[in-house]
Amino acid sequence: MSPPTRSADGVVLGNTYDKYGSRNPITRILMAGFARNVDDLLLSTDPESVLDIGCGEGVVAQRWARAIAPARVVGIDLDDPALAAEWEQHGAPNLTYVAHAAQALPFADDQFDVATAVEVLEHVPDPRVTLTEMARCARRHLLVSVPHEPLWRALNMARGAYWRDFGNTPGHVNHFSKRAIVSLCAEHGEVIETRSPFPWTMVLVRL
Repeated sequence: MSPPTRSADGVVLGNTYDKYGSRNPITRILMAGFARNVDDLLLSTDPESVLDIGCGEGVVAQRWARAIAPARVVGIDLDDPALAAEWEQHGAPNLTYVAHAAQALPFADDQFDVATAVEVLEHVPDPRVTLTEMARCARRHLLVSVPHEPLWRALNMARGAYWRDFGNTPGHVNHFSKRAIVSLCAEHGEVIETRSPFPWTMVLVRL
């Protein structure tokens, strides 16, 4: 995986740490729990179309596309050659990638069943704007996951990472407690399920 870069407004592109491809046994256990829960929440919506905001390298988008084929999946992230190269490696017949900012999505109202933001809102300049755009483009559900703070930073410091930034992962400009992310998501509909696979918070919203 190519090292992540930053967009013109400072947003980190891709992952600073390859959590999806890590061979660390603890990371693998945590990521298995993450994948199991986020996949279960998505599949519970029985989607015919999914918009994955901030899809990064496309690991999750590809997995979802295979799981719900032939239903349509669109992954969107910022324009970056390293990400584009990863998209070539994470394709599927029913999966399309689009290079575009999340603040003004290039899609019609209600175009997708579900809009998702998996480990994204902690990176964007204004998460409320991104969520509003997601809700505009989705007709049924929103699915969001974020690091559970301050637990996330505490765990980083416990493993000796990012001490100068008090455990803050590079590129994380927003920090959500469970209450904070649930409250933000509830502005757009009914929160029908929350999950807390260690150390994340996931929220499923019915619009």
